[in-house]
Amino acid sequence: MQSFKNMQDAATRRLLYPVFRRYVEMPLQSFTGPLPPLTDEEQQLTHLLRGHVDVLSNKIGVRHMNVPGSLDLSAGFMATQFAQLGYTPVFLPFTFKGVIMQNVMAEIIGSLYPNLVLIYFAHYDTTINTRGADDNASALAILIELARILRHARPAMTIRFVAVANEEHTGESWEHMGSCHVVRRCKERGEKLFGIALEMLGYFSDIPGSQTFPWPFHLFYPNVGNFVAFIGNRSSQDWTKKVVAAFREEVKFPSEGGSIPNRFADINRSDQYWLWRYGYDGVMMTNTSNFRTPHLHKMSDTPETLNYEYMARLAAGMGRVSLRLAA
Repeated sequence: MQSFKNMQDAATRRLLYPVFRRYVEMPLQSFTGPLPPLTDEEQQLTHLLRGHVDVLSNKIGVRHMNVPGSLDLSAGFMATQFAQLGYTPVFLPFTFKGVIMQNVMAEIIGSLYPNLVLIYFAHYDTTINTRGADDNASALAILIELARILRHARPAMTIRFVAVANEEHTGESWEHMGSCHVVRRCKERGEKLFGIALEMLGYFSDIPGSQTFPWPFHLFYPNVGNFVAFIGNRSSQDWTKKVVAAFREEVKFPSEGGSIPNRFADINRSDQYWLWRYGYDGVMMTNTSNFRTPHLHKMSDTPETLNYEYMARLAAGMGRVSLRLAA
């Protein structure tokens, strides 16, 4: 029965590929084979990343407006981390349902093109029923370590790191997301953004069948959840390919990419959405969320479920990718 299904899938793939190739074809080839041994830097990163996730998921826990003080503690933690790395953190407040929330920003001003900005987002809030280790402490931890890796860089473009509130947006209008306020501010300042939203980067699996996709994308991507994905929309196709190419040149880790039409609603589910709405290039860097992890928005989304060695490879690799993109 499985063999017959595989034959059906192969036939469907051949039929649909001429249409979908413009969405799924990316430059260069994904890394395959055994991963190289961790470098000394990556070994250190595993401990640093684990520590950040532990603070956010265990010591702070649920990070939601209905848990008093949790959002302020999260914003304060991010600001403290940036400050300890030598940055001057900037709080960018906004109000939602009478609650003042803080986006927290740190940046390296570009030496040649300060108004061209490579901007990284990671949201620090969770739904009310999860401690959010993968969603999204994993991405916040990588954001902090990216800031550490790049803190002495002198890029031509500005590199900006922003921890944003209210990505989960409690079922309300998307205009209440923290990233909307950040991108609108950049637009008003006349800045040109090239963005990467870090979204759920801790859960990986090497087991066949651990990765799913909605139809028909399961025909074009692997069924093993051991890769990182870069998802853009059609208007960000060139930027998506540029990011994927830089990653594949710099990082020995499996990767997939796509520039998918916005009508496939799942691609809109993170902070890159507001880059697209304001006419900027953006991609979501992700482990694909519920298409892989069984712990999304559950109390089982705990630090013990994450792969810190894989996270360390991503953090170190994205440091090199950032220098290439902002050169």
